[in-house]
Amino acid sequence: MTFKRLNTQKTQMKIRLALIFGGRSGEHEISIISARSIAQAINHSRYHITPIYITKDGKWLGKRLSQHVLSLDYEHLIKDRAALCAVEAELAQAALQNLFKFDFSKFDVAFPVLHGPFGEDGTIQGLLEMHNVPYVGCGVLACALTMDKAFAKICFKAAGLRVAKYLVVFRDELPARRHDIFAEAEKQLGYPMFVKPARLGSSVGISKAKNRRQLHQALTLAAEYDTKLLVEQAINARELEVAVLGNTNLSVSVVGEIVPVNEFYDYEAKYVKSGSQLFIPAALPKALARKVQEAAKTAYRATGCEGMARADFFLERQTNRLFINELNAIPGFTSISMYPKLFEASGIAYPTLIDQLIALAFERHEQQKKNKVAFL
Repeated sequence: MTFKRLNTQKTQMKIRLALIFGGRSGEHEISIISARSIAQAINHSRYHITPIYITKDGKWLGKRLSQHVLSLDYEHLIKDRAALCAVEAELAQAALQNLFKFDFSKFDVAFPVLHGPFGEDGTIQGLLEMHNVPYVGCGVLACALTMDKAFAKICFKAAGLRVAKYLVVFRDELPARRHDIFAEAEKQLGYPMFVKPARLGSSVGISKAKNRRQLHQALTLAAEYDTKLLVEQAINARELEVAVLGNTNLSVSVVGEIVPVNEFYDYEAKYVKSGSQLFIPAALPKALARKVQEAAKTAYRATGCEGMARADFFLERQTNRLFINELNAIPGFTSISMYPKLFEASGIAYPTLIDQLIALAFERHEQQKKNKVAFL
């Protein structure tokens, strides 16, 4: 795919791109870091970038404040809670004078870099669809499906992929059914087990429980972030990841492996503490690597993904059985994120990857324009 596939009417002028980031999510800070990485890597001779920052309480900020947010060192701020709170207080005050005015007609394409709820779950995609704006990444349905880890597992199983055993628990069940939930999880899954919010990412709110006391604590923590919780069987496995790119014709990256510095790849191991190791490509026999890549494409198609997604797998150590963990419809784009690193190792540099994602956004939009919208 080349840049020529972008809207040919705009070849003589810069493409006007809205870079949307932040948002009402526990992954707010990671979204900012991703957007900053994209803004630094993108070819500014081809694109006119308008950053649009969404605060944690849902306010859309204008260009001046949004650019200011992108200039801040959030890699440091996420390690200094007091400094982060001070910045947020300052932004909340300044936001009153610099809100974004909703006029999507001045953009040719949008790049939502909103990890988690209200961004990766189909909500922003629906808004952009209503405004008839091409946008990077998966559509409404695929975002909603992959955001909800329980529904994604149903799709994966229907496509013939193996998933770990799991239970779905709802927050409002916990007060009355807590002990029944403990007993059911112990019977069906056994310790250790993982507990996570069903609709979040970046390992926010995830815990590993090795006994009933820890299970109680894990459910309480996960319930702070979502009304729907997932309790999963722990698998002694290697953690593998594959990046997928495309609408109908798919490209897959080499397979990467993560060896976390902590017991599992939690938020701290990803973004706060150094020491986690990324192996790209993973040390796998060629046949097994191809199997992982094909499974990634199967999962991508099963959930209707377009544009991009990152597929995460567990490879059981004793048996080499492959389990799919999840798909990420808006994977991290930070300097240490696997999605751009995997494609870089596959021969697609970061700026070129951005070009191709934007080309895919225009390609899908052109296909959608061919659909009839009236019967008479």
